Amino acid sequence: MGAEIKSFRDLVVWQKAMCLVEHVYAISKHFPSDERYALTSQLRRASVSVPSNIAEGYGRHSTMDNVRFLQIALGSAYELETQLELSVRLQLAGMNEVKDALELCVEIEKMLVALSNKLRARTNG
Repeated sequence: MGAEIKSFRDLVVWQKAMCLVEHVYAISKHFPSDERYALTSQLRRASVSVPSNIAEGYGRHSTMDNVRFLQIALGSAYELETQLELSVRLQLAGMNEVKDALELCVEIEKMLVALSNKLRARTNG
């Protein structure tokens, strides 16, 4: 992490992940009430997991612990991407509703991979 990074809040990937949570809550807000403890809950938990794990990893004293939490965040982003696509397939949301969230998921996934690789290279180099 660069010297200009004073907190996990300074990480652009964390900021984008927080925006993703807001998107997911807005999308799932309109799901039927019988989905409250099913896909709605899964979507929300997966979305919250992304910035939470980025923050937790940042707070670790070991680079490899940080990388491990970034990998967990990445897994949650992939899970979320799948659940958003399921929302469309199950006709709980339209593709237009989830398009921005899906694009943000992919962007965050790429950023998490790049950050993990950068941290690993720093540890190995």
